[in-house]
Amino acid sequence: MKVILLQVGKTTESYAEKAISVYVERLKHYLSFQIETVPEVKAVKSLTEAQVKGREAEAILQWVKPENLVVLLDERGAERTSEEFAAWMQKKMASGVKNLVFVIGGPYGFSSKVYDAVSERISLSKMTFSHQMVRVFFIEQLYRAMTILNHEPYHHS
Repeated sequence: MKVILLQVGKTTESYAEKAISVYVERLKHYLSFQIETVPEVKAVKSLTEAQVKGREAEAILQWVKPENLVVLLDERGAERTSEEFAAWMQKKMASGVKNLVFVIGGPYGFSSKVYDAVSERISLSKMTFSHQMVRVFFIEQLYRAMTILNHEPYHHS
């Protein structure tokens, strides 16, 4: 199974890029992982929030395919501990799904079209984080899940 992080817009903060590269390198030991980027919508000042979310939705919905399980990283998603996320990942890896696609939306979140097309959502916290930080937190949690599943000492219960 390949794990894909689909993000709206590039990672622009150098601190985030550095942290992401550290965890992406560590993840190579456990699974196939890649980051895909949906370009940010241009000229957002002349568009409504709904129009921006609609344009982002067009790109995100291209990933909704039979071979992909698409999961939104969303504040209204299911909250899990690191151990629970690791167990969830183990079930998904055993399910035979080809690609597990996690999606970080744009600054306005997801359109209703995306919510209607995707059945699974995960929340990293009830707090709100910048999209730059969500990328770091998610990739670190994915790495943590892999170390938990492999009984390695990174995570302390």
